Amino acid sequence: MHKPRVHDSAHKHVAGTAEYIDDIPEPAGLLHVGLGLSERPHARIAAMDLSAVAEAPGVVAVLSAKDVPGTNDISSGGNHDEPLFANDEVEYHGQIMFAVIAETRHQARAAARLAKITYEDLPFWTNVRDAIANDAPNVITPMTLQRGDAKAALDKAPRRITGEMEIGGQEHFYLESQIALAIPGEDDEVAVWSSTQHPSEIQHIVGHVLDIPSNAVTVYQRRMGGGFGGKETQGNGFAAIAALAAKKLNRAIKVRPDRDEDMVITGKRHDFVAYYDIGFDDDGVIEGVDTTFAGRCGFSSDLSGPVTDRTLFHADSSYYYPNVHMVSRPLKTHTCSNTAYRGFGGPQGMLAGERFIEEIAYALQKDPLDIRKANFYGPNGSGRDVTPYHQTVEDNIILRVVEELEASADYRTRRQAIIDFNETSPVIKKGIALTPVKFGISFTMTAFNQAGALVHVYQDGSVQLNHGGTEMGQGLYIKVAQVVADVFQIDLERVKITATTTGKVPNTSATAASSGSDLNGMAAWNGAMQIRDRLVAFAAEHWNVAPEEIEFLPNRVRIGKEEIPFPDLIKAAYFARIQLSAAGFYKTPKIHWDRAAGKGRPFYYFAYGAACTEVSIDTLTGEYLFDRTDILHDAGRSLNPTIDIGQIEGGFVQGLGWLTTEELWWDDKGRLRTHAPSTYKIPLASDRPKIFNVKLTDFSENREPTIGRSKAVGEPPFMLAISALEAISMAVASVADYRVCPRLDAPATPERVLMAVERMKKA
Repeated sequence: MHKPRVHDSAHKHVAGTAEYIDDIPEPAGLLHVGLGLSERPHARIAAMDLSAVAEAPGVVAVLSAKDVPGTNDISSGGNHDEPLFANDEVEYHGQIMFAVIAETRHQARAAARLAKITYEDLPFWTNVRDAIANDAPNVITPMTLQRGDAKAALDKAPRRITGEMEIGGQEHFYLESQIALAIPGEDDEVAVWSSTQHPSEIQHIVGHVLDIPSNAVTVYQRRMGGGFGGKETQGNGFAAIAALAAKKLNRAIKVRPDRDEDMVITGKRHDFVAYYDIGFDDDGVIEGVDTTFAGRCGFSSDLSGPVTDRTLFHADSSYYYPNVHMVSRPLKTHTCSNTAYRGFGGPQGMLAGERFIEEIAYALQKDPLDIRKANFYGPNGSGRDVTPYHQTVEDNIILRVVEELEASADYRTRRQAIIDFNETSPVIKKGIALTPVKFGISFTMTAFNQAGALVHVYQDGSVQLNHGGTEMGQGLYIKVAQVVADVFQIDLERVKITATTTGKVPNTSATAASSGSDLNGMAAWNGAMQIRDRLVAFAAEHWNVAPEEIEFLPNRVRIGKEEIPFPDLIKAAYFARIQLSAAGFYKTPKIHWDRAAGKGRPFYYFAYGAACTEVSIDTLTGEYLFDRTDILHDAGRSLNPTIDIGQIEGGFVQGLGWLTTEELWWDDKGRLRTHAPSTYKIPLASDRPKIFNVKLTDFSENREPTIGRSKAVGEPPFMLAISALEAISMAVASVADYRVCPRLDAPATPERVLMAVERMKKA
């Protein structure tokens, strides 16, 4: 552990030999699926004539709601509000109504377009403001967080600001689209290969749809071409259709939508309108906050409850609010059902928290960094260490992280140089910002904080490892393999990483919430330690030495004064009938949460970080360049610094896309028009900061006994990109001599930046 090691599939990624589901040799008799999608955002289905579809060339079958033997539902949260096939009513443009099974993918897709559907249109709305105007229902019960008396604090505060902020959504844009391959087995059995972050949920959904027990469904997942949360629940329908068709027709079935279909059908990051009321004193210290986060959730609940909850959990960013009242409004809209996305609602809350700081800084004509420092959580026991959800922040290192970055990035000197530059530059304006990250680690659903692993040691001393985590390019497999190799002190190459499957480790949680290494690493450690303890007990008895005289060394074991190769010990243990296999298990301690009361300890610990970004904008066009970014991030005692730094770099650039170029847009007919690479703009390699410095803290160690005292690094770096939006905001504010908060909404596209510049000119 704690060593920089190359991703286990890196050479395959580069060579193009890494096998994904669409690369698996196709079984004999394989059929393909085409999907029939709604052409209305909200309507009753008056008639659905599929006769032309069934008669089209190559079509073997057409499946709809009436063909589902079990439950026509694929909802994740148990609310039973997301049908596999729309039946009587459609609730968004692109909802799946039926599936065509044909000999080729082209035939299936062509046939799906021949359906004759008669709709009776119903009222619809696709954005937050229209949802509010139409008194839209909540898709799940809202949550409230409160501590102290926010209203009284706001009324008494020397200064007070109210405002609102639009926070955009985001398409996952994983390289590998949604895909599922199902092969029927004997009796009720079916095997499913799914590009999913949650194999156990696929297993459950397929079982419910087919009306068979979970033990008849085996789900396989070796690797994904990206997930980012978009494959936590969104693979359910594709896998269920593949399995349904496979059992109906007793043939192998593949479902692979193209990029346009994938983007139209599947959920996105939740976008919000945040309404805020903040009270503060003349030094910029916050005295009260009252805020409402109204979110576009889509037509069904999916994961909107926990996502909007986590938005509230992170609306404090890194700051102590003495008196606070926060409310979520998870609103129903006639759009695809929004879902998990890296940060799981946290980035939206944190972005609003940084807007609060920005508002105060411009109101007081102060450097936003000084306002940030004035409002940071204090040390444990300081009286400024309790969150709005009543969890005490026990591990606060944010001030040290920020001050170290402030010095290493030379923030103060550069900021003054930028102010000087802006005074003499009429067109190009620069900005700089240094923003913090404090991100809570754990699933807020307590039951999800568990993991299993299966460790086998073979007679030759090689080890096979399986666990419930999934690999989507983030390096989870190599990290967990490092843990097992470390326990036995063997070369990493002696540990074989096998595909995640429900047939080996049952009842797994999704690889999400940045908990993949925390949970699965500890489960694998537990399994390996069981075997190691058995080996120690065996060796002590066999060689007649005390257990304390046995030491595992690199590829060998010292037993008393003798050293033997690790494989020799294993072979001896085998002939002595010592069990060389173990099922490991781990559950996160300490956490608990009462949603109704808005109190508890939802997070095991916090991960911290800070980023300093410098930008240049063109005030005539609104275009911008990212000149430099410096990042200092807290990964505790990193399990693999190479992997972690890669995650930080990737997370920052993905966050950059969310806050600048990536814009979702539905037209007045409820159609998503940004549904392809031609209309939806993720960052290019050329969009990365020209100077990009990333470092891990060298002082941090997780105070909780996580695996190797490491910290999660999947989601926290994403929010480092807020520094880029804040830097753009400063550049815009320079047009009005920094006297007015630009209130720049996200994404800050060139159009939005240009409009903000024009507002500043008028101001």
